Amino acid sequence: MTVQKSDVQETPASSRVWRILQENLTLIAIALCLAFLIRTFVAEPRYIPSDSMLPTLHTGDRLVVEKISYRFHPPHFGDIVVFQPPEELQSRGYTQDQAFIKRIIGRPGEIIEVADGKVYLNGHPLQEDYIAEPPDQPFPPVKVPEDKFFVMGDNRNDSNDSRYWGFLPRKNIIGHAVFRFWPFNRIGSI
Repeated sequence: MTVQKSDVQETPASSRVWRILQENLTLIAIALCLAFLIRTFVAEPRYIPSDSMLPTLHTGDRLVVEKISYRFHPPHFGDIVVFQPPEELQSRGYTQDQAFIKRIIGRPGEIIEVADGKVYLNGHPLQEDYIAEPPDQPFPPVKVPEDKFFVMGDNRNDSNDSRYWGFLPRKNIIGHAVFRFWPFNRIGSI
């Protein structure tokens, strides 16, 4: 005797299990799609791999990097931005997926200079209560080109920044750091 498909009936318990399994798989697929979309277009977590942003950010800090606002306005002075290495850094061996984090110091058209332990913006010294110590090397005045930025680490004397590799193209900016979520004792906005 052969069993035909019409002779086999699903029990209510097995159909309920199958329906629950389908619902859970659908929810997991939706959650994965949302996570991918949010990480790609809205925000993503990053960690700090070096001391270049001391005392503001410490090695091992975990941050949320917001990606939407720079689609509507350019970065502002003082924003802490995460970016892909420009071509100059890539020519020195850094890969495109090695993100950097620095502070915007100069915007297009502005003149940046470092002299006598101070950073000057358009000829005026900056009040920088967020730096580890004053910069110990002079840097001649430079004008920031269109669509580029001058970035520096807050740890001025231990930072691989625009003073060494040039200007940051706007297209390389991933987003700006807005919130530290680890460690818990320093959790909060940046």
